[in-house]
Amino acid sequence: MKTTTLLSTVAVLALSSMAAQAETLRLLTWGGYAPEAVIAQFTAETGHTVEVTKSNNEEMIAKLRATNGGGFDLAQPSQDRVSGAQEEFGIYKPMDQSKLETSLFIPSMLEATKTNTTLNGEVYGVPHVWGTDGLVVNTALAPNVKDYKDLCDPAMAGKVSYRVKRPTLIAWAFSMGKDPFAAYADPVAYQAILDEVEAALIACKANVKTYWDGGDEIKNLLRSGEVTAAMAWDTGGWQLNAEMPEITFVAPASGALGWIDTFVIPARGRADEAAYAWINFVMRPEIAAQITAEAGNFTASLGGDAGVDDALKARYQASFPQEAIDNIKWYPTVPAGLETLEGAALDRVNAAN
Repeated sequence: MKTTTLLSTVAVLALSSMAAQAETLRLLTWGGYAPEAVIAQFTAETGHTVEVTKSNNEEMIAKLRATNGGGFDLAQPSQDRVSGAQEEFGIYKPMDQSKLETSLFIPSMLEATKTNTTLNGEVYGVPHVWGTDGLVVNTALAPNVKDYKDLCDPAMAGKVSYRVKRPTLIAWAFSMGKDPFAAYADPVAYQAILDEVEAALIACKANVKTYWDGGDEIKNLLRSGEVTAAMAWDTGGWQLNAEMPEITFVAPASGALGWIDTFVIPARGRADEAAYAWINFVMRPEIAAQITAEAGNFTASLGGDAGVDDALKARYQASFPQEAIDNIKWYPTVPAGLETLEGAALDRVNAAN
């Protein structure tokens, strides 16, 4: 009885200690990156609770700008939105790398992301989920769509969709034979490219059924046949392919656009311990596989693809033969001020008749 009582006392003390140290993690992230089952397991193991706010790159930066880096404890902007946003707005704090289990990450991806998110010698981001923007095509109804600019073919009138976002500007530039990334350091040259892309997108408006905003929206448009070709994410194309084999993700001839969504610590976050605990938790291979199953994209977890469904691997391989992989255009860091130029171009595209 004394032994039982002692063990019970130890258990109560352990639970009390965990509760005393528990924090609420306010996570600003993308849809699919924090599945309910993963959150439940994290809370059971650590005591930390998680409040999820789903967002996108533009909204993340806007929310953190509005609060000077407050309101959230962990955010997940793409790697090209880290060092430039930090230089311009000061909305992040440096990563404490001693709190990261770096052995959980694919080494090359970790080092590349650290390099791309370094400012003044400080690292501000580490990688999580990666994937590409390209084309999602109903190959039975739009067999000739092989590149972004093909969405503007007169034969596609009223059957096209894409977002009025910066990836669309970048994609059209590459499909027009330009290299927008090479012009990042020259605002005058970059503006000249934007002007040409803006004119092309305005001329293309007659082909656009609607500008999509969310992943579910574009998938429903493709399912219904209202849209037969779109610029969209690879994961949406693979999800649709599982339902309708004639629809799939196509790597564009001018190159898919590669992105990495990171982990960053907001400047005025107040639950850093919970933030680092979440990063280390979701990078475990068995947890990473759950996130891939939910989000449809692979993660930077070393060995995280081992538990991924074979059908998803097969769709990935069909969309990305080696030459398409070699042709991926990986987003570099966006220099401060560049998005202002892009925003003005996008506003004009959106407003044009």
